[in-house]
Order: sequence, then structure tokens, then C-alpha cells
Amino acid sequence: MRDNKYKPQRVHSGELRTPVTFFEYVANDGPMPGESEARTIFNAWAKIDQVWLKDLELAKSNGTLSDVTITIRDPQAEFIPSNKHYLEIDSAEYRGSHYNIKKVQPNMQDRRFIDIVAGLSQ
Repeated sequence: MRDNKYKPQRVHSGELRTPVTFFEYVANDGPMPGESEARTIFNAWAKIDQVWLKDLELAKSNGTLSDVTITIRDPQAEFIPSNKHYLEIDSAEYRGSHYNIKKVQPNMQDRRFIDIVAGLSQ
């Protein structure tokens, strides 16, 4: 017989405490190479995790150990994050660092959220 016990959710809205800003870069005008921050695309509240052990091998192969896993509420069609976007975490520990989105996946335990793996951009 199957147990009928309550299992609490892994992530809930009370854990989304850190503001995150998504933006995109555009190429600089003129002959000099490089990019500059263009515009803010989306703002959200997020739960920030360091890279998990399962993602550590992926981080090592990419050459970055400063990856973060971010969980945000699924914005549906309002905003679809991709690897062309960057994000900034508005927290004292992460301030001034821009992260490049590497992977976006739905949270399989709770479809109301999506998980984003991002690495520190140079």
C-alpha cells in the first residue's frame, strides 16, 4: 500500500528573496571591439544556490567554478531566458558581477518554477 503522507514543496515563494535583473549586451559602436550593457529585459525574485555537485563536472569542463543555480517563478510568455542573456544578482556578495546564462530548464519537481545555470562572465 502506498503511504499517503504530505511532502512539502522543494521550493516555495517564500524562498525567492533575492532580486535578479536580466539584460542583454550589444556590440559597441565604432571600430573598437567589445560589448556594452544595452537594456534591462526582465526583473524577478530568485533563490540563489551555488553550483551543485551534479553540475560541478559541467562547470569544470567549461572552465568556470563560479557557477550559480538560480530558481525563478516561470514567467510564461512574458520572458523566455536564453544563453544570449546576462543576469546580475542584487546582493552584497554578488554585486557588480554579471553572469552569462548557460542553461535554462524547467523545474521537474514543480512546474511553476524554472532553473537557470549561469557562469561568471569575464
